[in-house]
Amino acid sequence: MRRFTRTLAAAAMTATMVAGTAGWASGNTQHAVTGPPPGSASWRADGVLGRELPDPAHTTPRQVAAFFRALSATEQQQLLERHPSVVGNLDGAPLELRYRANAQALRASHDPRYAGLAASGRQILAFDPRGRGQVAEVFGDLRTARHVSVVVPGSDIDAGTFDRDGDVYGTPAGMAKSLYAGTGEGSAVIAWAGYTTPVGVGLDAATGGLAEAGAKRLTRFTAGLAADGLPAPVVFCHSYGSVVCGLAAARLGATDLVVLGSPGMRADDVSGLHTTARVWAAKDDTDWIDDVPNVQVAGIGHGADPADEKFGARRVPAEDAEGHTGYFAPGTDSLRAFTAIADGVSR
Repeated sequence: MRRFTRTLAAAAMTATMVAGTAGWASGNTQHAVTGPPPGSASWRADGVLGRELPDPAHTTPRQVAAFFRALSATEQQQLLERHPSVVGNLDGAPLELRYRANAQALRASHDPRYAGLAASGRQILAFDPRGRGQVAEVFGDLRTARHVSVVVPGSDIDAGTFDRDGDVYGTPAGMAKSLYAGTGEGSAVIAWAGYTTPVGVGLDAATGGLAEAGAKRLTRFTAGLAADGLPAPVVFCHSYGSVVCGLAAARLGATDLVVLGSPGMRADDVSGLHTTARVWAAKDDTDWIDDVPNVQVAGIGHGADPADEKFGARRVPAEDAEGHTGYFAPGTDSLRAFTAIADGVSR
């Protein structure tokens, strides 16, 4: 009975404590953005090429890639101009085409949250304005890269908080830029904020619903990279993002899976992830996530601590990282280890 009471207490604590990058404000229940890109209905009805266009809801990234390879440059440009929101978010479409499509969609947006994303020179690989907004940005030359990394953020991240002046290394853009700055020539890093994240502390952060929806989007995204001929990625997962990565692990096609500040991956140990990727974990002593109970009861909580030796992940040194968002800070042991993993030095 006493053990049962402790378990329930731990579950209750999890429900009130688990959050991502911004911490301790109370949060509202979020509705995950799912399904095909915005504008898909118009795309499906368009007969401009005199043939049926692939249904974004059901066509695989590999089939999408084959479709675009069969088009002339003129036909590709026609589709971009008529359907920038579809082309820019269609996994498997050529990345150069997606960059141009998203630049066009951002220029046409009148939302001040996205003004910075429209700046010249930014390589926006995905931009979905629905809900709180989702975005992915590339740092480096993804087409020629020998090593590719994807950074998956935790709670309180959307298109409006994708990059910001405060708490820089708690944002996907800040983490990705810091990682890219430390990697060697021939590496590229993608900041992927492509799912609906929890807001603040609440049941969304303590349960797996948003992570399940995010895992589907992440696996399709990485499948799109593979279909476009890009190398298998190293995937870095922060906080609630590690829950997303845990649920997606078996289908990610990643060479390495690196979690940091993780509340759990919804698996008891590395074998429970059913992945061939090497799994790494980092957690510093000052990270408040260490106070979150590693339980999973009635759908609440995310299970075992990946940084625990019993989990079986390789440990990343993080003694000089500070707090929950210090892992990518310049000069830290954790960032040095991350760059070695990203560059394939640790393989």
